[in-house]
Amino acid sequence: MQIDLRELEPRHAHDLMTSAIIPRPIAWVSSMNRRGRANLAPFSFFTGVSWSPPILAFSVVNRSDGTRKDTAINIEQVPEFVVNIVSVDLLSPMEESAKPIPCGADESAITGIRWIPAKTVRPYRIQEARVSFECTLERIVATGDGPHAGNLILGRIQMVHIRDDLLENEREVNWAGLDVLGRLSGNRYCAVRSVIESETN
Repeated sequence: MQIDLRELEPRHAHDLMTSAIIPRPIAWVSSMNRRGRANLAPFSFFTGVSWSPPILAFSVVNRSDGTRKDTAINIEQVPEFVVNIVSVDLLSPMEESAKPIPCGADESAITGIRWIPAKTVRPYRIQEARVSFECTLERIVATGDGPHAGNLILGRIQMVHIRDDLLENEREVNWAGLDVLGRLSGNRYCAVRSVIESETN
């Protein structure tokens, strides 16, 4: 079957893409507006871009009415953020943080997590996150205007926090201990419970 996405309404294209591009890691992004109010939101269009320099990227898609989300606005105002990796045990507070709240409201009262100061950036990081990346804004690339357009945010990693018991050989995070949560389609997620080890890679 061949499907021309140019002929589909945006939500139909969304459903096709998010059910085919799986599993996706989740960037749980903490940011701060110019008044110092915290914001926390998850984004599953997320990946690493390069390691020299260390750059990661996630996309913040506009709302259906064309307005931009707080995360994109905040990072323009305060060009720093923290990407917290979501483990399985953090599913509930992560979903709570995805619910809309009034623009500028402080999300520091989300249950099940504690905010602690970052070392190199102003936004806070999540203490319960097993891995967190402190980032400064490299650039924002708009992929369009209006409803559902993306804002690709590139961040340069300044510091990474890794739970002590997860670091192996001082250079690798233990995948089993990280117990990362992956995004599928709809209301579905997945956990990494097995791996395939290739002898040719």
